Amino acid sequence: MTVTAPESARTASAAPSQLSLSSGHLPRWSPWALLALSFLIGFTPFALEAVASGSDLNIAGSVVLGAVIYLVLIYVMSRIIEGSRKALDRLITGVVTSAFAIAMVPLVSVAITVVANGVARFDGLFFSSSMRGVLGEGGGALHAVIGTLLVTLAAAVISIPIGLMTAVYLVEYGKGGRMARTITFLVDVMTGIPSIVAGLFAYAVFALIFGPGVRMGIAGSVALAVLMIPVVVRSTEEMLRLVPNELREASYALGVPKWLTIVKVVLPTSIAGITTGVMLAISRVIGETAPLLLTAGFTDAMNYNLFSGRMQTLPVFTYSQYAYQGIPAEAYVERAWAAALTLIIIVMLLNLIARLVAKIFAPKTGR
Repeated sequence: MTVTAPESARTASAAPSQLSLSSGHLPRWSPWALLALSFLIGFTPFALEAVASGSDLNIAGSVVLGAVIYLVLIYVMSRIIEGSRKALDRLITGVVTSAFAIAMVPLVSVAITVVANGVARFDGLFFSSSMRGVLGEGGGALHAVIGTLLVTLAAAVISIPIGLMTAVYLVEYGKGGRMARTITFLVDVMTGIPSIVAGLFAYAVFALIFGPGVRMGIAGSVALAVLMIPVVVRSTEEMLRLVPNELREASYALGVPKWLTIVKVVLPTSIAGITTGVMLAISRVIGETAPLLLTAGFTDAMNYNLFSGRMQTLPVFTYSQYAYQGIPAEAYVERAWAAALTLIIIVMLLNLIARLVAKIFAPKTGR
């Protein structure tokens, strides 16, 4: 007597072998091999042209051509072996990766250029002296560093409380009312205004009070605060909206007033995102040049008083050193690059501090 397995069992046991035979898969090393082959093909015509004409190799054109060849090859091979769905997935993955690489090219290029040109004057003298009485070589940017820190700190002191309270009103009290809609519209308009307009506004306000031609650090702080406020409002508003309403309702159920719920529940829950938004707003304005040229002006001497006299800042220092070169011109250009590198380092430190604060104060999900 012969015992045969049920038809469904035979089908199930045969299915994996049939699927493994019918559906192919590219080896893991194949995309890298195709990428290397594509760039080799892309570099070949440009290399031949450079040899024939005696010119430099067009690296950008070679990379673009290689990327296009890779996308075509990976799509065709994947469609033949793996099917249309996997081929489309590999194509989109390649396009997204290429877009990321294109976005990184200017960022990396700027960073490398600034570091390579700014490290020549990145010394102790640069951070311990000003430009008072300096003609030609020597001098430093201590007065510009101090001015940048003071002006930006004052702008943060002005804009952060206003931005926070505005966002709290829009989320907790406005509730889509007419006043809230008007404020939201004005904030959106302020987000797109040019920085020079903010500088003209601050200059006009201080000129009405102190007279035409006034230049002082606090005027630059007001101009930067005008640029910071909409960024702080929008980022804080989004963070407050992410706080679950259940937390607010639980606090109300315990008899806690609304203002205390906001202070003790809502703001601590969103403090990490709010801090990140504030730091991004500071990073956005710390490199502004046009409004500070109009309001704070520039000087070669130290000035620690925001309310008296002109005050130098790093962006204006960079501009003035490059625009008004003396003899030797290399000394002025080196100081400009060193000031730009200093500004980038300050912005990087601010972003690292924001990440650290966000990590420390983020709500803990575990027990």
